[in-house]
Amino acid sequence: MFKVDDRDPMPLYAQLERAIKFAVATGQLNIGDQLPTVRQLAVDLRINANTVAKVYAELERVGILGTRRGVGTFVQAHPADISRNGRQANNGKLDKVIDRALAEAASLGFSANDVLDNLINRRKKEKMKNG
Repeated sequence: MFKVDDRDPMPLYAQLERAIKFAVATGQLNIGDQLPTVRQLAVDLRINANTVAKVYAELERVGILGTRRGVGTFVQAHPADISRNGRQANNGKLDKVIDRALAEAASLGFSANDVLDNLINRRKKEKMKNG
């Protein structure tokens, strides 16, 4: 379900954190769903178990994941439900993400309007899928 690319300049832990948040935000993972164990995910992704543990701990710290000792790690909350205050604090980060995405799209020959149209179409499909 999650993918990391060691050729990507983004650190592996950041890629994994982003992938988990994306899966939760898009409904691929729902509240109550269990994630693989640290060891299993590390083996599946061929990364160090400490990297997975670091990501799980950070997502638990912000309230997205919850760990039940001896049982496992579960999705505890949707990222949008966590903290509206955190959202404002992260607006600058979102701007940077959008800037990178637009720059990469431009390098592939797409305009900002192409990206926007694609996002709108994706959102429509997501709404239809989730009824």
